[in-house]
Amino acid sequence: MEYKEALDWLYGVQMFGVKLGLSGISRLLEELGVSRPRARVIHVAGTNGKGSVCAFAESVARAAGYSTGLFTSPHLVRFNERIRVDGTEIADADVARLITRVRGHIEHWQPQPTFFELTLAIAMLYFAERKVDFIILETGMGGRLDATNAVPKDVAVITPIGMDHTQYLGKTLHEIAKEKAAIIAWHRPAVSAVQEPEAVRVIHEVAQENDTECRIVNEKCELPLGLAGEHQKQNAALALEALRLAMPHFLCSEEQLRHGLAKTRWPGRFDEVSPGIILDGAHNPHAVAALVRTWRETHGEEKPVCLFAGAADKDLHGVLNLLSPIVREWILPPVQSPRILSAPELAKIVGAHSPAPISLPPTLEEALQREERPLLVCGSFFLLGEVLSILRGASDYRVTAQ
Repeated sequence: MEYKEALDWLYGVQMFGVKLGLSGISRLLEELGVSRPRARVIHVAGTNGKGSVCAFAESVARAAGYSTGLFTSPHLVRFNERIRVDGTEIADADVARLITRVRGHIEHWQPQPTFFELTLAIAMLYFAERKVDFIILETGMGGRLDATNAVPKDVAVITPIGMDHTQYLGKTLHEIAKEKAAIIAWHRPAVSAVQEPEAVRVIHEVAQENDTECRIVNEKCELPLGLAGEHQKQNAALALEALRLAMPHFLCSEEQLRHGLAKTRWPGRFDEVSPGIILDGAHNPHAVAALVRTWRETHGEEKPVCLFAGAADKDLHGVLNLLSPIVREWILPPVQSPRILSAPELAKIVGAHSPAPISLPPTLEEALQREERPLLVCGSFFLLGEVLSILRGASDYRVTAQ
């Protein structure tokens, strides 16, 4: 298959939805011969900060001279963003070749693997081909039944846990923490960010059940970082501890460490993509609180125009309570994803939390033509993806549910 045809097929798999469980992905990785990677594996779960921790770990390992494979989700514009080796996205030709291979392998499977399972399998094949030293895996959702949990790991990393994906992971912090902490493996080290007391109790219980320990990282990395925000100091410290635990003899000079941390980039995390236009994927209260703190650290009392979208299954009331005090005007555009509330529905909710004026442009393109700056784009990764595709003139943006 050619690249477009291959992606058409893979995206078509999304109609089968989310399937939590490890039996299918375990079988797929085993039959493809990539169920036991030779690389050191860092597995990252949590509610917020997963992508940033993965980005710091990958950047530092690469700066130290190691070959890296990075698997993350969701992508913002192009599918290829999900799979990177040595900081470079997988090439279109490799995507097409590996999708073709995996499609042929599962042709007669019932049930068929999910979009996320197939994407992980493609990533593991690519990492094996490229003989990487480190594989850094970000969970898609949860942990216990997330497809990434089928890959043996050298260290489990747990970023701050909060209330999100409650329809799948549980209605309480205890239940959600138990799902996330379940990436901790038997006799393998684990490391966690500072957590709420209930989450800490659960993490230590799960670690004890697996005859291991989970160290809570209280330190902050005070070296210059490529990602903005005080909270990124904690994410960087967590990433460095993960590297140390994954490879006890990890070799990295002071110069390499500084370079890796300072050069870390991660799209959609307080990301100034154009002068005065900042994108941030914050979409739950914990992440929005960090966004607001970072805005005040960098912009003081200046208030942005906020280009905003939100999904019906998110805590929009909690998000807007935190975000409203820094916003001088709201722009609520239409967004392609069916999960996003329509602009008129969202306007009612925003209006109940904020006295700032609200506009509902007919298209996202028209919203971006407005010249008011600074412009803060947040509330949904779907919105960020569409904005980036317009700003870059990308023609291959596709809505993805996973």
